[in-house]
Amino acid sequence: MRARRAVRETVSGLPREFWWLWTSTLVNRLGAFVATFMALYLTLDRGYSATYAGLVAALHGLGGVISSLGGGVMTDRLGRRPTLLIAQVSTAVSVALLGFVRDPVAIAGVAFLVGMASNASRPAVQAMMADIVRPEDRIRAFSLNYWAINLGFAISSMAAGFIAEASYLAGFLIEAAMTMACAILVFLRLPESRPDETVETATARSDDAVSLGTVLRDGRFMSVVGLSFLVALIFQQGSVGLPVAMGEAGFTPAEYGMAIAVNGVLIVVLQIPVTRFIEHRDPRRLLVVSSILAGYGFGLTAFAGSVGVIALTVCVWTLAEIVNAPTQTGLVVRLSPLHGRGRYQGMYTMSWAVAGLVAPLLSGFVIDRFGAEWLWASCAVVGTVAGLGYGALMRRVPEEKAAAAGEPEVGVRAQPEVGAG
Repeated sequence: MRARRAVRETVSGLPREFWWLWTSTLVNRLGAFVATFMALYLTLDRGYSATYAGLVAALHGLGGVISSLGGGVMTDRLGRRPTLLIAQVSTAVSVALLGFVRDPVAIAGVAFLVGMASNASRPAVQAMMADIVRPEDRIRAFSLNYWAINLGFAISSMAAGFIAEASYLAGFLIEAAMTMACAILVFLRLPESRPDETVETATARSDDAVSLGTVLRDGRFMSVVGLSFLVALIFQQGSVGLPVAMGEAGFTPAEYGMAIAVNGVLIVVLQIPVTRFIEHRDPRRLLVVSSILAGYGFGLTAFAGSVGVIALTVCVWTLAEIVNAPTQTGLVVRLSPLHGRGRYQGMYTMSWAVAGLVAPLLSGFVIDRFGAEWLWASCAVVGTVAGLGYGALMRRVPEEKAAAAGEPEVGVRAQPEVGAG
């Protein structure tokens, strides 16, 4: 009964539009096969070298970096719904095309387009979620969305192996079909949530003038972007530095798979109960603790000599990830002007995309030049720096005022408050 009541309280009070957006996220991640088996597809099925596979992965990531800002601008100018539709339809078409191209230059070019299209929707999703959910419910909403992302990815990762054994092309086409289903869902069920630009208030007039230059000149927000980049560098080591270090230490790929699987399982199991615990707690303390916990969670890997101990270190930094992700996204919303949410979310998304490009190069250099122990020690140092940075920054962030019951934010259409069902 307690568990049932906890789940009901976690999902109740959120608008119907949120749940359609949540469903779209889940469906999209359930079909995320290409990122999982791209390297295997290029090296085993197509016969290309590991160097070429790495180049394609880098181009895919570079496309995501560029579209983070482009998607943010589109979100503010065109609206959340049009941006989602354009991004998802473009992703579906480019993913399907990627399954048919054979020329190496064409594969690299289409992979770049896939990276651009797939990442362009993220600022729109986050901005729409901030539009339709009350301030006091945002941490809970972002946590539920993060839970959907990881649940979908965990299922798709397991399915990708079986699909790849049957047909790589089937994987491309299934992802394209599910992404197109998301676009149809957005078209049929999600109304535009962008704040009404006709509201004549001083705040709205000021916010309408937001540009990328405005974002770059916002020192406080760019400090958050810098700190999120540091945190992202740490979390990237779970898929970049950890498998390389375990391989050099004599562990098998299967043992790495068992260790990293703990990450996905814990997120699926703990995201909702941990969200209930942190929902109304001091975000400064949460960001400081999660940053330090992430750094030292990876730092402890230097002392891990077995798969079991490595799995324990994964538990530590996974807990940090569960706390950090929704709290940091909520902070970005607090610092974003109403009519500039797309650009601000785009800049924040870009910090993670850039970290995805830098982390493989950085971790490989450190491991080759100094050894894995130095990589894990560096993670502890970076986590400490990020924690101290959040502690200093959050002292200057004003408290967020909860919206009065039944009142939407200025310029935002009122949304019906209903439960998950």
